[in-house]
Amino acid sequence: MGDDDAMLDIVTSANVACGFHAGEARVMRRVCDRAAERGVAIGAHVGYRDLAGFGRRALDIAPEDLADEVLYQIGALDGFARAAGSRVRYVKAHGALYNTAAVEEELAAALVEGVRRYHDELGLLCPPDSAMLHAAKAAGVPTYAEAFADRAYTPEGRLVSRKKPGAVLHDASEVAARALTMATSGDITDAEGGQLTLRADSLCVHGDTPGAVELAQQIRASLTEAGVSLRAFV
Repeated sequence: MGDDDAMLDIVTSANVACGFHAGEARVMRRVCDRAAERGVAIGAHVGYRDLAGFGRRALDIAPEDLADEVLYQIGALDGFARAAGSRVRYVKAHGALYNTAAVEEELAAALVEGVRRYHDELGLLCPPDSAMLHAAKAAGVPTYAEAFADRAYTPEGRLVSRKKPGAVLHDASEVAARALTMATSGDITDAEGGQLTLRADSLCVHGDTPGAVELAQQIRASLTEAGVSLRAFV
């Protein structure tokens, strides 16, 4: 769905799908091998069990089952990461799971419990000031706030739905400038033209976005030229 090898030459950490919303054994092995070779931190990109919908549809799942499925996905990817001489260093929820756990406390707690059960030192990437972040902190799970360089935000600091026009940003120059602002002041323009502040430890670019490689290249160049030090957040 994207040029994984090219992206792994640019990024400092990689969110790798664990088979529930995308990916399968061969892909997981290949990506972990390439990431380990390049010194890229490997993150388990966990999602709902929804291959047909690419994990972008919210599913009705019991919190206990969700915690188990998160644990299952982390373990699957960590096997490939360790075979490559690395390990899973953090977790990030994907798509609908990310969005629902950002606002629903019960699901956020279930996601965090799945992470904690695997290893209480695993980091969790979270939306700033979200139910997910607060649940992780309460459970003692290390948290890292993130911002999306290639996505539009609502005035409330949530991602604009992909069903709406303009939700995904494609202009490489615009995205690079936005990423630099996110990495320095944290101030960006929201989808309604207002000002929004996002304090982030990591910037995300979707590998399946058309033109993702160019976006990532320009973001890295913009940050480097401005003197921003780039390294994995874990």
